[in-house]
Amino acid sequence: MLLAADVGNTNVVFALFDDAGKDTPELKARWRIATDPRRTGDEYAVWLLQLLTIEGVARDDITRIIFASVVPRADHNLSVLAQKYFGITPLFAGQGAARWRFEIDVDQPSSLGADRALNILAAHHKYGGDIVAVDFGTATKFEAIDFNGAYKGGSIAPGINLSLDALVGKTAKLPRIAIRAPDSKSVIGRNTEDQMLIGVFWGYVAMMEGIIDRMKSEIGRPAKVVATGGLAILFDEATDVFDHVDADLTIEGLAILARQAEAED
Repeated sequence: MLLAADVGNTNVVFALFDDAGKDTPELKARWRIATDPRRTGDEYAVWLLQLLTIEGVARDDITRIIFASVVPRADHNLSVLAQKYFGITPLFAGQGAARWRFEIDVDQPSSLGADRALNILAAHHKYGGDIVAVDFGTATKFEAIDFNGAYKGGSIAPGINLSLDALVGKTAKLPRIAIRAPDSKSVIGRNTEDQMLIGVFWGYVAMMEGIIDRMKSEIGRPAKVVATGGLAILFDEATDVFDHVDADLTIEGLAILARQAEAED
């Protein structure tokens, strides 16, 4: 079995894949823990080994490990986890045998984050053709992928929660509200909380739809829109711009990358 982990700025997502004799790796379990660069390999192990036991998976069932990280300070502790508790030298996405095998056609290819690269890889592998991939995370990332799987560029916007934090943090009287879909499609609110929710939510939907529309125009060919990330389902209820909502796109990209690396061994 393959153990994969995607280390983001907010959360670390661990996933277990069974890919023995399968054309497409099968996601068997997924767990999430808050990102903390100070968390040691031993602390990860205490938490993770208990979860594997609950799933009925023995430590020896794990034969390969791959990590993707946008938090470099966490990399050493993840390596300790893999080597000390599983006896496995892990792969790191974008490095060595797990290097990217698609064209990164931008000015600074080395600046492409692992999470974005995994979305590009998985979106092309799963859906093909020209694609706009959108990842709703701490930041919202938009990626343009051509029909050959090459990355042509994209854009980055503050995530909706970052936008809300800035709005509340920089004003004296506006209250903290939770992000949700407004009760109606009206953009004329009757009280302060409704007005904030309308401005943040529908403003974000308009920004997202506008960027996607402009990207598709620049691509100049029919392009599928693939959305992922924690808020993708919420926004999918408010717009018809997405062709696919794929909650596991990033972590499945790790499994695809691990298989590509194994094929070269």
